[in-house]
Amino acid sequence: MWSLVMFDLPVQTKAERRHATEFRELLLDLGYQRAQFSVYARFSPSVSSVIPTIGTIKSNLPAGGEVRILSITDHQWATALRFSNAEGVEVEDTPSQLAIF
Repeated sequence: MWSLVMFDLPVQTKAERRHATEFRELLLDLGYQRAQFSVYARFSPSVSSVIPTIGTIKSNLPAGGEVRILSITDHQWATALRFSNAEGVEVEDTPSQLAIF
């Protein structure tokens, strides 16, 4: 199971940029990896293992920010198409269950 966090955060002022940076660092601390600029992904063995992080993300969302959290299967993640500079790129492999973040 993959958990995707997609977000839009205000970055007009210095304080808003600081809060946006803190939010991105929180996602990294929770084990997410940046997939794109405002899209972070994390492999989880089950949906229930994502539930505790949802509350943490919700309580740390900067004012004026919007977040969507989507869970997809490992198969859906593996069949996703990925392009960089109009060339196909391999999708990341599923991490080992024993991987330490």
